[in-house]
Amino acid sequence: MLEYAIFVVTFVLALLIAFIYFYPGSIKPPSIPGLQPTTKKDGNLTDISRAGSLHEFLIDLHKTFGNIVSFWMGQKFVVSTASPELFKEHQGVFDRPPELFNFFEPLDGPKCIQYANGSDGRNRRAIYDKALSHDAIRKYYQSFQEVADEIANKWLTLTNEEHVPLGMYMSDFALKAVLITLFGKNIKDDKNISEFRRKYYICWTEMEKRLVESPDSTREKDFEDALNSLKKQIIKMMTDREKNRPNNGEEILIDIILEKIEDEEMQLSDSITFITGGFDTTANLLTWAFYFLASHQDVQQKLYEEIQSVLGKEDVDHTNIGELVYLRQVQDETLRCAVVAPWAARFQDCDAQLGGHNIPKNTPVIHALGVVLQDEKIWPLPNKFDPDRFSPENTRKRPALAFSPFGFAGKRICPGYRFSYAEASVCMVTLLKKFKVHMVEGQKVIPLYGLVTRPADEIWITISKR
Repeated sequence: MLEYAIFVVTFVLALLIAFIYFYPGSIKPPSIPGLQPTTKKDGNLTDISRAGSLHEFLIDLHKTFGNIVSFWMGQKFVVSTASPELFKEHQGVFDRPPELFNFFEPLDGPKCIQYANGSDGRNRRAIYDKALSHDAIRKYYQSFQEVADEIANKWLTLTNEEHVPLGMYMSDFALKAVLITLFGKNIKDDKNISEFRRKYYICWTEMEKRLVESPDSTREKDFEDALNSLKKQIIKMMTDREKNRPNNGEEILIDIILEKIEDEEMQLSDSITFITGGFDTTANLLTWAFYFLASHQDVQQKLYEEIQSVLGKEDVDHTNIGELVYLRQVQDETLRCAVVAPWAARFQDCDAQLGGHNIPKNTPVIHALGVVLQDEKIWPLPNKFDPDRFSPENTRKRPALAFSPFGFAGKRICPGYRFSYAEASVCMVTLLKKFKVHMVEGQKVIPLYGLVTRPADEIWITISKR
């Protein structure tokens, strides 16, 4: 009888241990407020899908539970932070959790720098940063200007009443600027640029859909066809550049990739990553900026007056961009108000403390950048577009990391942030010198939150010549 009792107790304990081990909600660190998994397999993925996006889910989660919260991404326990103070505590962390980004692996490839951590990630980042440094960007302004002038010349052929697809023009501008400055001038044809953009958006849209649903066979084929087309164009650019190496001192990003990276699969993966990352954020920054300017004619007029006062008939470049103070305020308020980049994430391979809570090793920690960018305690009337929030006086009053639209942690801030500001500045100055932009009435502009926030539908504007 005693042996039987011992067996029963042992069996029950074994079941309890198995339950604790296999059921994710039971091993949640108890001190971190948040959600239990809705289902054992999917965690809170259904809740994320119901909210519309991870960003919108995090807004609700932080509103309910505070600045540090927890939830389950499938069977993976995840922590999210949403305050400048918590960001500061995590500022030195470099590694990115692959679980939160590997759904993009079919597009970028498993060897891309997005998934490179530790010494490999740091070394590759140091190599590539040379092509995106403050000094390197100086030589890109002329190419930015050439592409912006092409857009301006196209707009000169339009009538005042003609409806202009804003997102299409900004995407074509940003993509062409990236390809020319970072990958050489062998893909300048507008037809090829538009086709590249179209194929890219097929791939990107499919990747974001896979966050909440599995693809069917038709979607899978469309994705593979589009991806193969992108890869062929990139391989051709790399091959052409290899045959026509630049003079000493004229190297650009593609030359660094070809010289420093021997693995051909890694070369292709990192090229895809820099092309997509380099143009998508800027394209949406420009789209949202012109949308806000068209919707706020007073802001547009004030910006035009600054451009005229600072530049006159001159173009913007590295010598004068710092004088366009209000232009930068408009760009920063666009990044904030549109939440162009909603979130980032890091992890540590050791147990750690964050906000007074124990964080188990290998736990993904999300930086809810967009939640902080819309925190009404930091940004009164957060949905109001007001570039004066970024006046020097107002900026000094805010915590240092309250505005971190390109991330901040572990020297892994978006490597192209200087590039994006310079590229966007040239485009905005060039077009606003020659045109006023106006909204087409009757539109309902709805943001679609992914890794980058874009309008759910095309934004239509009209233009009038100055």
